[in-house]
Amino acid sequence: MDYIRLDPSDTVVTATRALAVGVDIEDVRTRSLIPSGHKVATQRIAKGAPIRKYAQIIGYAAEPIAPGDHVHTHNVQFRATDQSYEFATNLRPVPAVTPDMFMGYRRENGQVGTRNYVAIVTSVNCSATAARMIAGHFTPELLSDYPNVDGVVAFVHGTGCGMADSGDGFEALQRVMWGYARHPNHAGVLMVGLGCEMNQIDWLLEAYGLKQGPLFQTMNIQSVAGLRKTVEKGIEKVAAMLPLANQATRQPCPASELKVALQCGGSDAWSGITANPALGYATDLLVAQGGTGVLAETPEIYGAEHLLTARAVDQATSERLIDLIRWWEDYTARNKGSMDNNPSPGNKAGGLTTILEKSLGAAAKGGTTPLTGVYKYADIVRARGFTFMDSPGYDPASVTGQIAGGCNLVCFTTGRGSAFGSKPAPTIKVATNTEMYGRMIEDMDVNAGAMLSDGVSLEDKGREIYDLFLRVASGEMSKSEAQGLGDYEFVPWQIGAVM
Repeated sequence: MDYIRLDPSDTVVTATRALAVGVDIEDVRTRSLIPSGHKVATQRIAKGAPIRKYAQIIGYAAEPIAPGDHVHTHNVQFRATDQSYEFATNLRPVPAVTPDMFMGYRRENGQVGTRNYVAIVTSVNCSATAARMIAGHFTPELLSDYPNVDGVVAFVHGTGCGMADSGDGFEALQRVMWGYARHPNHAGVLMVGLGCEMNQIDWLLEAYGLKQGPLFQTMNIQSVAGLRKTVEKGIEKVAAMLPLANQATRQPCPASELKVALQCGGSDAWSGITANPALGYATDLLVAQGGTGVLAETPEIYGAEHLLTARAVDQATSERLIDLIRWWEDYTARNKGSMDNNPSPGNKAGGLTTILEKSLGAAAKGGTTPLTGVYKYADIVRARGFTFMDSPGYDPASVTGQIAGGCNLVCFTTGRGSAFGSKPAPTIKVATNTEMYGRMIEDMDVNAGAMLSDGVSLEDKGREIYDLFLRVASGEMSKSEAQGLGDYEFVPWQIGAVM
């Protein structure tokens, strides 16, 4: 088949290969070269009329479009959404299933980890070098004495000062630090600051009730008296944690303890047809186990949020999501941007034309079960089931918030090919098309493109992804993890003025 029609009401179809002029598509012929993954009009579309894909509006004709025309950025206009929202009208029951198990680390507070790291978390950019020096001391040779410890990792960032001591930006950074300090994939944590920064470690300890102990320590460069002494003291503190961290061992834990960050990046036209629906099916399997899927990237559900409000468990949950959409509309307007700025050049080269089209595909990662909770960026996700977290579409910042919220696994779909990985929660990569999977096989864990190239069913591919959740949670390395990715992908979302 040269094309895919996703719904009978659609006014376009998607080419499954590059099409020359004159190729028959249903009752029309292509009038220009159509790249693979791009759209072809199957009927006449008047100027200003809506263009439909996924049975939804993805844009409006900027000029008259004839049957057989290539439909893309040159003749499609974006308009801001004006949705009519329904609340809790599309609630599907979650089936009862036999519990699945994985081998995880059960912590004293009842949380369950999938990895066992010692973390060095910085409060400000000024302590980043010290943190990296401390972590760098613990080479693989030295850590070989502690086989149950996955590593010593420094989480450093470019903010923490030159900011207000209250408001969205400060509170988001504090939530990120708290989330990483208490993350179940961390056996021990050392927090390192400078001393005079706005983002004070002591304020965090007081606000969140964090207590110091053998596996949770803090220090400031100014109090310790300089960089060299801080690095030496930090090495001593981490060295004392390692024998304690090494005492942790994997034990059987129910799949209900998995909290998976649902991500996509470097998307293409196949994201919403193969990988994202397959991940959505895996999410449904996880939710049936009592586990949690966390969708994020608020700009990348723009135009699809009405599908999620209809799945929300109640009106209050729906309205929290709508409030986030309104905040983002105001945020982009204040910064002289547009919600349609989100599709990147790579997204557009892959066939995605507007943010509305991209969002409809991205929302498929959330599967079909009820939306049980909507959370601020980096807030602890406490509801089980399918949930949503506010975040930008920028992948490192978004994943940082999801991990801070407690996600102990990340599943990341990609069509163009994204070399992303994360710590302390490992990232599983799902390719949307077989060509890219073969080209980047060292980076991709799953080929969802086989749904098109080999006729693999949605159910089988979704089950494959879910089964990989259990194996990676039990210690099997994902491909990004095996390549060492994750040390530089910690990027707290920087909101508000830098002063």
